Amino acid sequence: MTQRSGVAAPTDEAGDVGQAGDVGARQSLYLPEHVGFLIRRAQQVHLAVWAEEAGQGLSNVQFGVLNVLYRTGGASQRELCDALDLDRSTVAGLVSRLEARGLVERARAAADRRRNVVRLTEAGDAELRRLVPHAAQVDASLTAGLSAEERATLRRLLTRVLDTHGHHAPSDV
Repeated sequence: MTQRSGVAAPTDEAGDVGQAGDVGARQSLYLPEHVGFLIRRAQQVHLAVWAEEAGQGLSNVQFGVLNVLYRTGGASQRELCDALDLDRSTVAGLVSRLEARGLVERARAAADRRRNVVRLTEAGDAELRRLVPHAAQVDASLTAGLSAEERATLRRLLTRVLDTHGHHAPSDV
């Protein structure tokens, strides 16, 4: 075993640290090389940077709802589910909280009275405009240690991971 940061990592006969393909013989993984662990930690950092930069007012997911509504001019809750890759109950809760704060409103669609359309209110539009520079700063902060080429590669690789598992990154929201 080789020590890394106080954590034992499995090695082969040559002393090389074991790779993901040879997990059958191991009892544990070296977490700093485990993609799922790194993605979870990156999400934790993202949430912390969001809270620091954008404040506690709206979550990054609520910001996503406002952003989609601005770009689409209004959307059904089902369309929000698809655009944000969230389940119906999550979107329903998000819309309810945003509506309670006066940032969005629901109205029956003119073409299909069974369908609700969610739209930004003036207050929602103002809140979105306030948050856009903060969201851009969050992105810049998260990728500050990367070159422009590395940032593009990171986005491309994360999109490929999503696509591989049927969770396509939206291209138009």
